[in-house]
Amino acid sequence: MAVKIDRKIKGYAVVTPDDKARETAAPAPVVADREAASEPKDNVIHMHERIERPDVLIGSTYKIKSPLVEHAMYVTINDIVLNAGTEHELRRPFEVFINSKSMDHFQWIVALTRIMSAVFRKGGDVTFLVEEMKAVFDPRGGYFKAGGVYMPSLVAEIGAVVEEHMKSIGLIHDPEMSAHQKALIAEKRKQYEERAKGASAAVNGTAATTAREEDVAVTGEGTSFPPSATMCHKCSTKALVIMDGCATCLNCGYSKCG
Repeated sequence: MAVKIDRKIKGYAVVTPDDKARETAAPAPVVADREAASEPKDNVIHMHERIERPDVLIGSTYKIKSPLVEHAMYVTINDIVLNAGTEHELRRPFEVFINSKSMDHFQWIVALTRIMSAVFRKGGDVTFLVEEMKAVFDPRGGYFKAGGVYMPSLVAEIGAVVEEHMKSIGLIHDPEMSAHQKALIAEKRKQYEERAKGASAAVNGTAATTAREEDVAVTGEGTSFPPSATMCHKCSTKALVIMDGCATCLNCGYSKCG
């Protein structure tokens, strides 16, 4: 039997009698299974710029108090919930606003928030904004915020706020310390505190009381680090102390001696 070919041949396969038997035995369930498997994937909504803004969005507001500006800044990040009520439910940042009494930085703040909001609505991997913003340095120098964490600029602290928000909604996953590393940090902190208490006990009178009071300083995050600690280049926190002739970080466990 001759068959006329009226389309371009893109490929071929040899069909055996066994293949024909399988196709005639149960062709329908295979098609149904394929449709059922592909149906949920086709209905999943991903973030893109054509998604219209809902009337109500959920979000969070973060306060920034920087020594570089007179008044505090309030960063509000609103999120949109995609595929609500399904196993594919996602919460993604949709827009950002920054409000402050200070008008000195009004122009670049408005420009920054509009660009960030546009990137959020574009979809895809938007976590790169965090690294780009945290890498901005102020030529006048940075500052230490509450907790002893160094911020190279005001833009970098805004980036840190965005990072904190993305972690809270599950967009960025912070690698957790291993149990061994946590135990090592706890041991180093205990050794430093015991050594500091021993040094304080050797001093008499008022000097002993002062030394004991300055032994540790409680930071804004509830973690105590010695006031004499320097900045750790790994975690950018003032928690680097000298122990047994080696620079050791009491926050992340970094040690210059390995």
